[in-house]
Amino acid sequence: MLKSVSERNIVYFDLETQRSFNDVGGAAHKDKMGVSIAVTYSTARGNYEIYGENDMERLGEELVRADLVVGWNHLQFDYPVLQPYIFHTLADQTLNLDMMVDLEQQLGFRLKLDSVASATLGAGKTADGLDALKWWRDHRKSGDFAPLRKIAEYCAYDVKVTKCVHEYALAHGILKYDDRNGGIAEIKVDWK
Repeated sequence: MLKSVSERNIVYFDLETQRSFNDVGGAAHKDKMGVSIAVTYSTARGNYEIYGENDMERLGEELVRADLVVGWNHLQFDYPVLQPYIFHTLADQTLNLDMMVDLEQQLGFRLKLDSVASATLGAGKTADGLDALKWWRDHRKSGDFAPLRKIAEYCAYDVKVTKCVHEYALAHGILKYDDRNGGIAEIKVDWK
């Protein structure tokens, strides 16, 4: 019997990298980007967990044990970045809802999380991946912990936005997004 949403351990997930596509020779080399910080929110735990680079095996175990992993482009980006650290083949051993991939299949083009969050929730992202890369470099150069804290806060906020977008979709059956003409469009979703 299928568990209801309230009975499932849904794990919302995001990570930030140590290197950019340019640093590693392009998108084909995601496995060389390295993880600076990863964050999850587990509905079973009811809180956020922050993972440093040395905690990746523990992160992999949390993802494999989840009833559902929800993310934004995590199948095509985050999992390939994370895979060199993890024993499990994540995409094969986890049940996933990649909201970006699902919306792309319906619309025929990719949406950014910020586009959906801003239109649906009225709140977008607080920074971007380039900021996180700069903070990682600042940390590596100085050894200071403050830039790592900034990465963790940024990544945790992205996980929170991902969670709120998913919960809105579950409650309302739709999401809104900034269309390509400066307006707001809606799309029906059926994520149970």
